[in-house]
This record gives sequence, C-alpha cells and structure tokens, in this order.
Amino acid sequence: MSDTETGADVRTPEEVENAEQDVVTVTPDDERTGLANRLDAHTGDGIRHRAFTCLLFDEQGRILLAQRAARKRLWDTCWDGTVASHPVEGQSQKEATRERLEEELGISPDQYDDLEVTDRFEYKRYYMNDGVEWEVCAVLQATLTDTSVDPDPDEVGGVLWADYEDLHENPRHYRQLDLCPWFEIAMRRDFE
Repeated sequence: MSDTETGADVRTPEEVENAEQDVVTVTPDDERTGLANRLDAHTGDGIRHRAFTCLLFDEQGRILLAQRAARKRLWDTCWDGTVASHPVEGQSQKEATRERLEEELGISPDQYDDLEVTDRFEYKRYYMNDGVEWEVCAVLQATLTDTSVDPDPDEVGGVLWADYEDLHENPRHYRQLDLCPWFEIAMRRDFE
C-alpha cells in the first residue's frame, strides 16, 4: 500500500531532500559535536546546528535581499539576506556560502573578493506548526563589483536591492516584506 492509501503523511519534495542530508551539530560556541539528519534538526524542539547567512552589498551600500521560494518548508516566501543555508561536514562557512551564492543566485566568486565572517550568534525560532530553526549562525558579508544575478526559481522567489540603513531604521517603509528571523537578528546586530 502507498502512503496515500494508508493515510500516512506524505513528505514534500523538500522534506525528502532534507531527510537525505545531514547538518553539523554544535555547542553554543559553534564547536562541532556531531551530525544530525537535517529534517530531524528542523522538527519538534530542533537540534542546534551550524548555519550561515550572507549579506551582499553593491558599491553604494545597498543590500541584495532574496525572497525564499514558495516550495521552502520553513519561512517560505519570506525575505532573507542574500542567501542562507548550512555547511556540510568538512565544509567551511566561506566554501558553503560561495557554493550557495552560485547555486541560488548565479553569483560567482569573481563578482566579489572580500567575503568575510563578520558575526556569529545563536537563536531559536519556531515557524508556525511546521518546524524550528535552532542555529549558531555565522554572518558573512561581501561587496559585489558585478551585480548581475541569475536566480534559480526553485530556490528564490524574487530579488530586491534595498538601502540597508533605511531598512534597519525605517522598517515600516518595508512592512510588506516579511523578513526571516535570522536576517533580522543579523541586521540588528550589524547596527549595534
């Protein structure tokens, strides 16, 4: 019998993809403790794991925001910093960031040269009844010298250049943008 015939929950394509991957579990100080299934890490009470968010700017100081695709299980259609994800076992934050920038937005390393980790923080947020993020999140930043992008529609619902300082100081001007919690934390800490 199929899952549909038995009444069992049927997983979405993203849940199946997530269930086939692991994330690196960490202490609050980002020290590796092991591996956990990615889907398990994002359900129930969650499992603390390593993550990153990348904020890319143009030479005028505007930030490139990316809307998460509607297929995403958590924070679908919400607006994020440029890209966010999880490094895999043995992968540095910079390597993971470069990979996701290219995969999600078609941004290659020759479009920037100053990618640096600028911050790190722990947070935990639940998303409706669908899951949880419990991450030690590194923040990476760089300036794009070539601002051309080629978003993958399976990953990105849209892109938007915004004045970073105005976005922080006047959130009411951007109230139509439902921002991801890790991006809001990273932005707030950037201006402290």
